[in-house]
Amino acid sequence: MAHRVCPWWIGYLLLSPLRRWGQNPQTVLSPHVAPGMTVLDVGCAMGFFTLDLARLVGPDGRVIAVDLQARMLRALAKRARRHGLTDRIEFRICNDDDLGIDDLSGSVGFALAFAVAHEVPNQVGFLEQIRRTLSPGRHLLLSEPAGHVNQLEFGQTVSAAERVGFEVVDRPSIRRSRSVLLRRSLKGA
Repeated sequence: MAHRVCPWWIGYLLLSPLRRWGQNPQTVLSPHVAPGMTVLDVGCAMGFFTLDLARLVGPDGRVIAVDLQARMLRALAKRARRHGLTDRIEFRICNDDDLGIDDLSGSVGFALAFAVAHEVPNQVGFLEQIRRTLSPGRHLLLSEPAGHVNQLEFGQTVSAAERVGFEVVDRPSIRRSRSVLLRRSLKGA
């Protein structure tokens, strides 16, 4: 699987209102996110899902938005200010092999990794870091673009998730994506 990071300028294309037609953030996220939750948005880019996550968690919730590219996070921060949501979003820059989320151990109620796992050179380490942030029994929605990640590659990613302590709960249908809802296993929690 290729491990090439999406250029920062593609972030503007990913914000297209047309994308909401097939990947409406409210539809995708509302079954998993409730007011007051702490949620993790890994590979948030310019925040296609982040702002909706912030609305769903409400004023008492928190969204931790993590991305590798500072330009993506700056654009997201600008959008969050424009929508009055900066008090709910924490912006974090990460690097290739460390998401910088160790301080969140067991405190996250829901994590989203949308169209990012195929860009990571060490998927096992990536998934393990996310798993550790989740409270036992809580969920990760992992989704990859069907145009970039074939079924075999996606199956390898799901297998890696199972090896680090996730269980497959569901395979939600999200347009133009291969998706799986994973739960942090209660075993060995």
